[in-house]
Amino acid sequence: MLFRNAARTHGRRPARTGLRAGALAVVVAAALVSCTQASSGGGPDADAARTVDSVENADRAEREAGEAEPAAPSPGPALVRDAFATLQATLNETCTPGAGDCAYFLGRVTRELTELDESMRADTKGPGHFRKPLADLKALFDKLGDDRSEPHLEKHFSEIVGTRDGINAWMQDHPDDYR
Repeated sequence: MLFRNAARTHGRRPARTGLRAGALAVVVAAALVSCTQASSGGGPDADAARTVDSVENADRAEREAGEAEPAAPSPGPALVRDAFATLQATLNETCTPGAGDCAYFLGRVTRELTELDESMRADTKGPGHFRKPLADLKALFDKLGDDRSEPHLEKHFSEIVGTRDGINAWMQDHPDDYR
């Protein structure tokens, strides 16, 4: 008989199937409303539901915290050859103290010297290998202190450029450190 009904409807669904689907949707909706009431404080087991949710959320947060990857370590100083290369890029540059064009140049050279200092101290050859340039850098940084303002850097123009040029000459005698 089932076969005959299918043949009579020619691929159309009988009305009973639609009613069944509608009834099923009503039952599912009622179940969802019931669950929602229980978790939002509307049902008799609301406190138990909240406690279970809190425990599950705490457990999930703890697992996620344990699974989180540790923060990436900050990169160390540049290699001596890289720090020296950026310092060398300033060799053909200069400025005229008092003309208002020194802020960038002196700031850059000072920054490059600072990075070279950090690289030499961190190098596997050890700071003893770089004794002369590190001593020159220390003398410069002692004179400069923490003041990196343009007037202060201009006041020490000769020391900054002289330290840069002296380190360049020292490095030219130690090509294994930058090639």
